[in-house]
Amino acid sequence: MLDPEGSVEHQASSSFPKVFLIPLAMLLAIAALLLLAFSATQQKETDFYTFKVVNIRGKLVSLEKYRGSVSLVVNVASECGYTDSHYKALQQLQRDLGPYHFNVLAFPCNQFGQQEPDSNKEIESFARKTYGASFPMFSKTAVSGAGAIPAFKYLIDSTGEEPTWNFWKYLVDPNGKVVKAWDSTVSVEEIRPYVTELVRKIILKKKDEL
Repeated sequence: MLDPEGSVEHQASSSFPKVFLIPLAMLLAIAALLLLAFSATQQKETDFYTFKVVNIRGKLVSLEKYRGSVSLVVNVASECGYTDSHYKALQQLQRDLGPYHFNVLAFPCNQFGQQEPDSNKEIESFARKTYGASFPMFSKTAVSGAGAIPAFKYLIDSTGEEPTWNFWKYLVDPNGKVVKAWDSTVSVEEIRPYVTELVRKIILKKKDEL
Protein backbone atom coordinates (compact mmCIF):
# COMPACT_ATOMS: atom_id res chain seq x y z
CA MET A 1 0.00 0.00 0.00
CA LEU A 2 1.34 3.36 -1.02
CA ASP A 3 2.40 5.53 1.92
CA PRO A 4 0.31 8.71 1.83
CA GLU A 5 3.41 10.62 2.78
CA GLY A 6 5.10 9.36 -0.35
CA SER A 7 2.44 10.77 -2.60
CA VAL A 8 3.32 13.34 -5.25
CA GLU A 9 1.15 15.90 -3.51
CA HIS A 10 2.99 15.51 -0.19
CA GLN A 11 6.42 15.69 -1.83
CA ALA A 12 5.49 18.93 -3.57
CA SER A 13 4.17 20.46 -0.37
CA SER A 14 7.18 19.39 1.71
CA SER A 15 9.62 20.81 -0.85
CA PHE A 16 7.85 24.19 -0.95
CA PRO A 17 9.69 25.75 2.05
CA LYS A 18 13.05 24.53 0.76
CA VAL A 19 12.56 26.28 -2.59
CA PHE A 20 11.97 29.63 -0.93
CA LEU A 21 14.37 29.24 2.00
CA ILE A 22 17.46 30.73 0.29
CA PRO A 23 15.68 33.72 -1.34
CA LEU A 24 14.00 34.47 1.99
CA ALA A 25 17.34 34.41 3.80
CA MET A 26 18.79 36.74 1.17
CA LEU A 27 15.91 39.16 1.56
CA LEU A 28 16.36 39.18 5.33
CA ALA A 29 20.09 39.82 4.94
CA ILE A 30 19.47 42.70 2.54
CA ALA A 31 16.88 44.18 4.90
CA ALA A 32 19.36 43.96 7.77
CA LEU A 33 22.05 45.71 5.72
CA LEU A 34 19.64 48.48 4.71
CA LEU A 35 18.64 48.94 8.34
CA LEU A 36 22.30 49.22 9.37
CA ALA A 37 22.98 51.72 6.59
CA PHE A 38 19.97 53.79 7.65
CA SER A 39 21.06 53.69 11.29
CA ALA A 40 24.58 54.78 10.33
CA THR A 41 23.17 57.70 8.36
CA GLN A 42 21.01 58.74 11.28
CA GLN A 43 23.95 58.47 13.68
CA LYS A 44 25.97 60.86 11.52
CA GLU A 45 23.43 63.59 12.21
CA THR A 46 23.67 63.48 15.97
CA ASP A 47 25.39 66.80 16.56
CA PHE A 48 25.31 70.39 15.38
CA TYR A 49 28.48 70.20 13.29
CA THR A 50 27.16 67.49 10.98
CA PHE A 51 24.74 69.91 9.32
CA LYS A 52 25.24 71.99 6.20
CA VAL A 53 24.02 75.57 5.93
CA VAL A 54 24.15 78.42 3.42
CA ASN A 55 26.56 81.23 4.27
CA ILE A 56 25.88 84.96 3.87
CA ARG A 57 27.36 84.85 0.34
CA GLY A 58 24.95 82.11 -0.75
CA LYS A 59 27.38 79.18 -0.66
CA LEU A 60 26.47 75.83 0.89
CA VAL A 61 29.00 75.09 3.63
CA SER A 62 29.50 72.36 6.21
CA LEU A 63 29.57 73.20 9.91
CA GLU A 64 32.20 70.46 10.30
CA LYS A 65 34.88 73.16 9.96
CA TYR A 66 33.94 74.36 13.45
CA ARG A 67 34.25 70.95 15.09
CA GLY A 68 36.82 71.05 17.86
CA SER A 69 35.95 74.62 18.79
CA VAL A 70 33.20 76.25 20.84
CA SER A 71 30.34 78.00 19.04
CA LEU A 72 27.76 80.51 20.17
CA VAL A 73 24.90 80.28 17.66
CA VAL A 74 22.75 83.42 17.50
CA ASN A 75 19.74 84.48 15.42
CA VAL A 76 20.54 88.13 14.69
CA ALA A 77 18.52 91.09 13.38
CA SER A 78 19.59 94.56 12.26
CA GLU A 79 16.62 96.61 13.47
CA CYS A 80 15.93 95.18 16.92
CA GLY A 81 16.16 96.90 20.27
CA TYR A 82 18.80 94.31 21.20
CA THR A 83 20.86 94.84 18.03
CA ASP A 84 23.40 97.41 19.23
CA SER A 85 24.22 95.86 22.61
CA HIS A 86 24.37 92.32 21.26
CA TYR A 87 26.41 93.01 18.14
CA LYS A 88 28.98 94.97 20.15
CA ALA A 89 29.26 92.26 22.80
CA LEU A 90 29.31 89.40 20.29
CA GLN A 91 32.13 91.03 18.34
CA GLN A 92 34.08 91.64 21.54
CA LEU A 93 33.66 87.99 22.48
CA GLN A 94 34.84 86.94 19.02
CA ARG A 95 37.85 89.25 19.30
CA ASP A 96 38.77 87.98 22.76
CA LEU A 97 38.33 84.24 22.24
CA GLY A 98 38.21 83.53 18.49
CA PRO A 99 38.68 82.28 15.92
CA TYR A 100 40.74 79.15 16.69
CA HIS A 101 38.93 77.97 19.83
CA PHE A 102 35.68 79.88 19.54
CA ASN A 103 33.29 81.47 17.02
CA VAL A 104 30.04 83.36 17.08
CA LEU A 105 27.86 81.88 14.32
CA ALA A 106 25.30 84.49 13.28
CA PHE A 107 22.07 83.55 11.49
CA PRO A 108 20.04 86.57 10.35
CA CYS A 109 16.30 86.02 10.74
CA ASN A 110 13.26 88.11 9.82
CA GLN A 111 10.66 86.04 11.68
CA PHE A 112 10.36 88.27 14.73
CA GLY A 113 8.89 91.73 14.22
CA GLN A 114 10.18 91.80 10.62
CA GLN A 115 13.36 93.34 11.99
CA GLU A 116 15.76 91.82 9.44
CA PRO A 117 14.10 92.93 6.17
CA ASP A 118 17.20 93.56 4.03
CA SER A 119 19.12 91.29 1.66
CA ASN A 120 22.05 89.14 2.73
CA LYS A 121 24.46 91.59 1.11
CA GLU A 122 22.96 94.53 3.01
CA ILE A 123 22.89 92.58 6.29
CA GLU A 124 26.55 91.65 5.99
CA SER A 125 27.54 95.19 5.03
CA PHE A 126 25.66 96.59 8.04
CA ALA A 127 27.28 94.15 10.48
CA ARG A 128 30.81 94.55 9.11
CA LYS A 129 30.76 98.34 8.73
CA THR A 130 28.79 99.26 11.85
CA TYR A 131 30.27 96.78 14.31
CA GLY A 132 33.38 95.45 12.58
CA ALA A 133 31.82 91.99 12.83
CA SER A 134 34.49 89.41 12.03
CA PHE A 135 32.54 86.31 13.00
CA PRO A 136 30.97 83.93 10.45
CA MET A 137 27.57 84.96 9.14
CA PHE A 138 25.02 82.85 7.32
CA SER A 139 22.13 83.39 4.94
CA LYS A 140 18.90 84.88 6.27
CA THR A 141 16.74 81.97 7.33
CA ALA A 142 13.91 80.68 9.52
CA VAL A 143 14.96 79.55 13.00
CA SER A 144 11.65 78.49 14.52
CA GLY A 145 8.44 76.78 13.52
CA ALA A 146 7.95 74.23 10.75
CA GLY A 147 10.20 76.16 8.35
CA ALA A 148 13.24 76.23 10.63
CA ILE A 149 16.43 74.92 9.04
CA PRO A 150 17.61 71.47 10.28
CA ALA A 151 20.55 72.94 12.20
CA PHE A 152 18.21 75.07 14.30
CA LYS A 153 15.73 72.24 14.69
CA TYR A 154 18.58 70.27 16.22
CA LEU A 155 19.33 73.13 18.65
CA ILE A 156 15.66 73.33 19.60
CA ASP A 157 15.25 69.57 20.02
CA SER A 158 18.43 69.36 22.09
CA THR A 159 17.42 72.06 24.56
CA GLY A 160 13.63 72.19 24.41
CA GLU A 161 14.10 75.94 23.87
CA GLU A 162 12.72 77.51 20.67
CA PRO A 163 13.50 81.11 19.70
CA THR A 164 10.60 83.49 20.33
CA TRP A 165 12.51 86.66 19.43
CA ASN A 166 15.78 87.90 17.99
CA PHE A 167 19.16 87.18 19.59
CA TRP A 168 18.53 83.81 21.16
CA LYS A 169 21.85 82.19 21.94
CA TYR A 170 22.85 78.51 21.91
CA LEU A 171 26.21 77.39 23.25
CA VAL A 172 27.68 74.40 21.39
CA ASP A 173 30.68 72.45 22.70
CA PRO A 174 33.65 71.18 20.59
CA ASN A 175 31.81 67.91 19.92
CA GLY A 176 28.74 69.62 18.52
CA LYS A 177 26.55 69.04 21.57
CA VAL A 178 24.38 71.87 22.85
CA VAL A 179 25.35 72.96 26.35
CA LYS A 180 22.79 75.64 27.11
CA ALA A 181 20.40 78.17 25.58
CA TRP A 182 19.53 81.75 26.55
CA ASP A 183 16.81 84.10 25.38
CA SER A 184 17.12 87.69 24.18
CA THR A 185 16.98 89.22 27.65
CA VAL A 186 20.20 87.51 28.77
CA SER A 187 23.24 89.61 27.88
CA VAL A 188 26.35 88.24 26.19
CA GLU A 189 28.37 89.28 29.24
CA GLU A 190 26.28 86.97 31.42
CA ILE A 191 27.08 84.12 29.04
CA ARG A 192 30.80 84.87 28.76
CA PRO A 193 31.83 82.72 31.80
CA TYR A 194 30.23 79.63 30.23
CA VAL A 195 32.02 80.24 26.94
CA THR A 196 35.34 80.99 28.62
CA GLU A 197 35.20 77.78 30.65
CA LEU A 198 34.67 75.63 27.55
CA VAL A 199 37.49 77.40 25.70
CA ARG A 200 39.77 76.93 28.73
CA LYS A 201 39.12 73.17 28.63
CA ILE A 202 40.12 73.04 24.95
CA ILE A 203 43.39 74.85 25.64
CA LEU A 204 44.21 72.64 28.64
CA LYS A 205 43.46 69.50 26.64
CA LYS A 206 45.77 70.61 23.84
CA LYS A 207 48.52 71.35 26.34
CA ASP A 208 48.16 67.87 27.84
CA GLU A 209 48.44 66.34 24.37
CA LEU A 210 51.76 68.07 23.68
